[in-house]
Amino acid sequence: MLVAVLLAALVSAVVAGCSGGRPGAGPAAVSIAASDHLGGAPVYLAEELGLWGGEGIEVDVATQPTGRDALNAVLGGQAQFGVVGDLPAVTAALGGREVRIVADLSRFTDWRLLTRTDRQITGFAALKGRKVGVPQGTNTEYALSRMLASAGLSAADVNLVNLAPNQVTAALARGDIDAGLTFPSFYDSARTTLGERYAELPFAGYTARTLLVAGPAASEADTAAVLRALLAAQRAIAADPPAARRSVLAQAKGALQAGYVEAFQPRYTYGATLSPELLAQLVEEAAWAKSAQKLPGSADRDSLSKHLHTAPLAAVDPAAVTIR
Repeated sequence: MLVAVLLAALVSAVVAGCSGGRPGAGPAAVSIAASDHLGGAPVYLAEELGLWGGEGIEVDVATQPTGRDALNAVLGGQAQFGVVGDLPAVTAALGGREVRIVADLSRFTDWRLLTRTDRQITGFAALKGRKVGVPQGTNTEYALSRMLASAGLSAADVNLVNLAPNQVTAALARGDIDAGLTFPSFYDSARTTLGERYAELPFAGYTARTLLVAGPAASEADTAAVLRALLAAQRAIAADPPAARRSVLAQAKGALQAGYVEAFQPRYTYGATLSPELLAQLVEEAAWAKSAQKLPGSADRDSLSKHLHTAPLAAVDPAAVTIR
């Protein structure tokens, strides 16, 4: 009870101290296409704690199956903001789309390649010539490329099978693929489904970033308001991680399992930033995307930096913007 009271007090203080609401005006309608419940946990926590209203906005959060789908909602005009992975944002930038990265919300490195004991894949080099399932166009595809590169392989050395995130486990169980990479939320179900046949290869050589992007319809005022609410949410996560996990579960509405949230949310690093490290990673991924996916556009630093929209975050938290 005391923790709940302290959390409520913290949220009230943050909202009161940094509110940018619109005096005398009704709340502005804002739409966010969300994905990756844990990477985008501040969005779900802001929703659960009612932080949007303190910033003078009324937010509709619609969860999409992947960050790629969330980005498509933004690009298609169905949402003003999107919670997306770094790779979808890069591919949109290379395609010349108007996408503005306004914050790097979280970082995650605990990847697992899923396989079966009877496939005898004990290292990434053993993937050569094998069938590997992956949701193409998402961060997992780039994670797989880093796994292959660590063994001197490329996508040309394996037989890629494009699967939805929730199809990888079933494909493994049927034997349609030899290995698969999917979202961390499906790791436990794969272990349960495969039982004694389950095997995995851990990989920490790629930092996945969950980004908040703004589309052409997002105003500067609404962008700043959304960021202020998310900064309050990330402080609440730091103040009471178990309460934050309960809020994420509540907003997930059954899409996530409690065991997964308990185990994996501590493995995410939260904190809205725009850093040189982010830009360096975007440049690296863009070079890969041009080579592997034959995408157009320029992968140089100057071209990609134009998609980092630093002004709103710099206005609400100057120390969070270290890219110049």
